[in-house]
Parts: sequence; C-alpha cells; structure tokens
Amino acid sequence: MKIGARILKTGIAITLALLLGTMLNLPAPVFAGIAAVFAIQPSIYRSYLSVIEQIQANVIGAAFAILFVLVFGNDPFIIGLTAILVIGINIKLKIENTIPVAIVTVIAIMENPGEHFIEFSLLRFSTIMLGVLSAFIVNLVFLPPKYEKKLYEKISENTEAIFKWIRLNTRQAVEHPILKTEIESIKDQINKLDQLYLFYKEERNYLQKHKKAKARRLVLFRQMIISAKHALDMLQKLHRYENELHRMPVEIQQIFIKEIDDLINLHEQLNLKVIGKIKTQQTPCELIKDFKFDRKIVIDTFVSYQQENDDEFQKDWYQLLSLVAAMIDYFDELDHLNVLIESYHAYHKDDHRLSVQ
Repeated sequence: MKIGARILKTGIAITLALLLGTMLNLPAPVFAGIAAVFAIQPSIYRSYLSVIEQIQANVIGAAFAILFVLVFGNDPFIIGLTAILVIGINIKLKIENTIPVAIVTVIAIMENPGEHFIEFSLLRFSTIMLGVLSAFIVNLVFLPPKYEKKLYEKISENTEAIFKWIRLNTRQAVEHPILKTEIESIKDQINKLDQLYLFYKEERNYLQKHKKAKARRLVLFRQMIISAKHALDMLQKLHRYENELHRMPVEIQQIFIKEIDDLINLHEQLNLKVIGKIKTQQTPCELIKDFKFDRKIVIDTFVSYQQENDDEFQKDWYQLLSLVAAMIDYFDELDHLNVLIESYHAYHKDDHRLSVQ
C-alpha cells in the first residue's frame, strides 16, 4: 500500500484539528476533525479557494440551522428539510464541493439545541471552521507536490508505454485482446494527465520573470499532452486495422513500419530535448530533419498501390486511409512541439532543464 502526500496531510490535519479543539475546550472537537477531512486540497491555491468557499457554505448552513430550530424546532424532518435547502443554495451558488461540510454544520447545530442555543450554535460553527483552518495550515506548511516534475514523468511514462506497444504491434508480437486491454489502461492514464496539468496550471508564481517562463512551460506541456494523445490515436488505428495492414505486400508494410518507427523515434528525442538532455539546434527543424517522417512517401505509396489494386484491395486500403491521416496529424503535432521546445530554450537559457530533474 502506497501512502501519498495527500493521505499524510489528511491525517496530520485531523490530528491538528482535534488537538486545537481540545486545547480551546471546544465542545465536540470531533466535528473539527470531520471538517478537516473535507477541506484538504492538492495545492495551496486550491486550499485558499476552498477556505473562502467553506466559510460561505458554513455561514449559510449555520444561518439556516439556527433559523429553522428557532422557528420549527429540531424534528428529524426539519433537519432533513434544512439540509435539502442548504444543498440547493450551495448548488445555486456553484460551490458544490462545500456541501459535505455545510451539511455537517447543519447537523452539528440542530442535533441538540439547549437553553443557550445561540451560544451553542456559534461554538459548533467555530469548531467546524477550526477544522477547515487546520487543513489550510497543513496545506501551507507541507510543501505541495512538484507538479511540473510529476507531469513530465507521467507524460514520459505514458508515451514510453505507447511506443512499446506500437513497436510490438508493428512486429506482430502481441495478441489482439492483450493490446486492447493495454490501450484502455493507457487511455485512462492519458485522461488523468489533464487533471495533473490543471494542478500545475494553478500553481502561483509571484515574480514577473517566473510568470512568463511558467506561461511558456504551460504551452509546452499542453503540446506534450496533445502529442501523447496523437501517439495513442495512432496506436489505436494500428490495433484496429492491423489485419488490413498485414494483408498488404511486404514492401508496403515495411514502408509503413519504417515511417512509424521514425515518428516514435522523433517523439522520444523530443521528450528528452524538453529537459535539455539533447542539445537544441540553431535551426528549429534540425531535429525534425534527422528523424524525418516522409509523408510524401506514405501518400504516394498509398495512392499508387490503391490504383493498382482497386478492385481486390479497395476496402482494406480505404480503411487504412485513417491510419495514414493519423500518422500525418501525429507528425504535425511533433513538428509543432519541436518549435515550442526551441522557442522555450531560446527565451529561457538559464532554465535549460526546467524543474524536472
């Protein structure tokens, strides 16, 4: 079992909330611990936004709880009705993430009103806010994950997996059902890159020069993700039309395999070039020339062979058209990625290796 940073932060936030609640002699400090669980966030910026939203939601929950107890009492039906109204208001205000804590506030205040109900309500409200603030403190004190490094590593890990399965597929070295399962797994991992990219985007820089560098890195990483998605798309096309490709003459298959190998070799080089492990060139397309995917060869071969075998192979060849299109689109994205890498290193020579080492 792997214990991540967020799991540790949650445990520490609960402990801190319970300790502070006990030290301040607050009634039922357990509510502070519960609130801390919901308030932990993956980044400082999200934690800040969460505190603002949690305050709004808790004020709404406390206000409705106090009002309904004073007017209608604390019958279970009334507590449920209050919870429904609070949920509806939070959704209307587009702060759905705060609903759990708001409901905890409602229940904590309405569950046992006594003679000094207003004072009791304010203490319960303060106890819950203590849990929220404890989580915020933990997020501030404990450094957030290095999303830039993590994002690069995940992109590299997923693209390497794609390259591996492309090579195995073009050599007919993998079973069809196994590759199908692997593609679905990689697809899930690629989709998670968008969430990781969002966390990285939300990290704040306060110096102007860092803001400009961060803006360029955002563009660079976004293109890396797009390129990875195009690599996956080509793998899916290879998997879907592998029978059609293997029914082609050997010389045609060899042309396709060579051009596909050139594409993934180029992509591998670009992933290393991002972090400065391959030197940048004087001209933006130098690396592209070294690993040139020749679309003219692919298209000319495609067209000439289709004309020669129009009747017998027309169906297979038309289906392979989508593979040719995927290869061309993939190359275009890699070409654009190379230009972005060159541009980044030209503007930020002192930041040659980014922050992924």
